[in-house]
Amino acid sequence: KIAPNFELKDANGKVVHLSDYKGKVVLLDFWATWCGPCGIEIPWFTDFQRKYKDRGFTVLGVSMDDGGWKDVKPFVAENKINYRILLGDDKTSDMYGDVEALPTTFVIDREGRIASVHVGLVDKKEFDDAIQKLL
Repeated sequence: KIAPNFELKDANGKVVHLSDYKGKVVLLDFWATWCGPCGIEIPWFTDFQRKYKDRGFTVLGVSMDDGGWKDVKPFVAENKINYRILLGDDKTSDMYGDVEALPTTFVIDREGRIASVHVGLVDKKEFDDAIQKLL
């Protein structure tokens, strides 16, 4: 299934589309600052971004925080997140099958297809295997 294209803003107010990343393997993570399991996964995703960015890979974090950037920006700085964070909304959640549980993470292949979906906290190795298979 093709991953739905979205239009969301990053911390600088720049509009980002998923289609901007066609040709790359994308780990698309729906998360929130108040979500405990999300906080466990974020250092892994920071590690993957550092390790695989030169091989056509990127992480995109979609924050589902109701408080918007005032909650998200300090969290990003504090956790030294090295990948792009976007502010999600109900429309984006609906496009991806009504994301109810956080974290929900999609691994998208270079053609823009959803290769795997991970709901809730999963093992770091499971993500690493999914990424490596597509790289």
